[in-house]
Amino acid sequence: MSTSFTQRQLRDAFGEFATGVTVITGVRPDGEPVGITANSFSSVSLEPPLLLWCLSNNSSGAVAFGPGAAFAVHVLSHEQREMAVHFARRSADKFEVDQHWRANPHPPHIEGALCRFDCRVHSVHPGGDHLIVIGEVLALKRTPGSPLAFYAGHFGTYSMDRGLPKIDVWDGANDGWF
Repeated sequence: MSTSFTQRQLRDAFGEFATGVTVITGVRPDGEPVGITANSFSSVSLEPPLLLWCLSNNSSGAVAFGPGAAFAVHVLSHEQREMAVHFARRSADKFEVDQHWRANPHPPHIEGALCRFDCRVHSVHPGGDHLIVIGEVLALKRTPGSPLAFYAGHFGTYSMDRGLPKIDVWDGANDGWF
């Protein structure tokens, strides 16, 4: 095992973990909408309902995610690859050129996502060169479809192994097993 590595090697190693792709939307205090592509998304707790995602300390959108601020997490479908690339760009006009959102209610909602979590910032924690945003889930909406996947710097699809039974990882969560 290597104990000496470059940032590029570390980034490539992190990329070995296949993830889904999300777009997080919020609103800056001046009323301008913010949209950020993130694959650093995870469930945290069922009670209370919490999730987390990470945001670069250098992001111009960070001001939209202070304690108590509303935001939405959109889990993208496989058909929304261009949406993921669009919101990954460093650009001030992300919402001007894209008509797949509605400004009311705030934060903007992206149509066609597999799942949307409407949240409020529960807390923000420093995490090296990123902020760890913990959100309280207030509402959710689900739509059938296939997820957009991200692995080793590439978008792709997820293929379910239909030969294995469905596993509910939360079943028995209160029995102290983990």
